[in-house]
Amino acid sequence: MKSIVQQLREEKNLTQSELAEKSGLSLRTIQRIEAGKIPKGFTLKTLANIFETEPEKLIPSKEIVKLDRAKLINLSSLIGLLIPFGGVLFPLILTYKTKDSKNKELGKSIVSVQIILTVALAVSQIASPFIQKLLSLHFPLFLVPLLLIFCLKLLIVIFNGISLNNKNDLHKNLKINYL
Repeated sequence: MKSIVQQLREEKNLTQSELAEKSGLSLRTIQRIEAGKIPKGFTLKTLANIFETEPEKLIPSKEIVKLDRAKLINLSSLIGLLIPFGGVLFPLILTYKTKDSKNKELGKSIVSVQIILTVALAVSQIASPFIQKLLSLHFPLFLVPLLLIFCLKLLIVIFNGISLNNKNDLHKNLKINYL
């Protein structure tokens, strides 16, 4: 994949050496930028002047586009509120179909949290009838953990969505990744 600087250089039919001479930058700097290093400061302004463009257009805007997949994975975990284990299966499928490593790591973190919440929900639903009988309660105890975990899932998805928009990362990352 060609960098923006490399594309502009080739459009003007310049070699790396010619661009280095014309801009006053070193050949090694041009090579680093074309290899993916983002130009800053003087280098950015100099290249913008040579290519007669705005400095902002020389900086790749991949980060904004890249995280759309992570946001989709995060939102797909809400399916777990309607379909049992859907909060794990759908994000897992989307994560493994993702080619980008950053989105894949974010997806794995999202799925790991959903696995923990799904297991907690399953265990609480299995245990609640026994606890209800042991405590001789007359209201359906299974609703309490069900509603609490559903609210927790919803809050986690909301906080992760906000954090993905603002910081390009999840709100909380687990230290242990299950995938």
